[in-house]
Amino acid sequence: MVRCFLIHTVCPVSALSAGESRVLYSRVFGPDEESERTPEERRLLQKEKIAAVARQVRSAVSLTREASGRVLVELVPGDEALALQDADSGVVRLRAGDPFSEEMSVLWLGVQSLGFTMVCEPHENLLLAEGTLRNLTRHCLEHLHMLGQGSEVLLRSTRIDVLLSRLLPHGQLLFLNHRFAQTLEKDVAAYMAM
Repeated sequence: MVRCFLIHTVCPVSALSAGESRVLYSRVFGPDEESERTPEERRLLQKEKIAAVARQVRSAVSLTREASGRVLVELVPGDEALALQDADSGVVRLRAGDPFSEEMSVLWLGVQSLGFTMVCEPHENLLLAEGTLRNLTRHCLEHLHMLGQGSEVLLRSTRIDVLLSRLLPHGQLLFLNHRFAQTLEKDVAAYMAM
């Protein structure tokens, strides 16, 4: 099961200090680990966990980019497919207690200045999870135009929620055959056209 999906910054943003990452969107799936806390305490704890994941992914993205030596070139809107093709990707293993109570696998894609991240339970099929993450990222980039200047991810959260409900229902990864994938693509495209 996927525990959470998030979109965050992975490059320096003028409003943030060096090494900081801003979470632009997050969605948590599954049971609440801390049932004895108040709702406000649970919300704050969840926010801290998500921020910790975003920081670790930001660090992994910057290390990958430094090691590859590639220069990040700004793309014009409409080049989303090219941006996704050139995206950095990786997997990070989180130990139990750092920040979740159980061990977790974190899959990430670094597309320009954005990071798309999925936190999965350790027994999940990572190839299926990577395909789902790439599919979600492609839809976000193509239909929501997230790479453009002034792109407000926060204003598009309901559309991201719909994408997640179709492609990752209740945090469950879907095995898709060709016909079902085509039907799902048409369904998503029809909704995004509205």
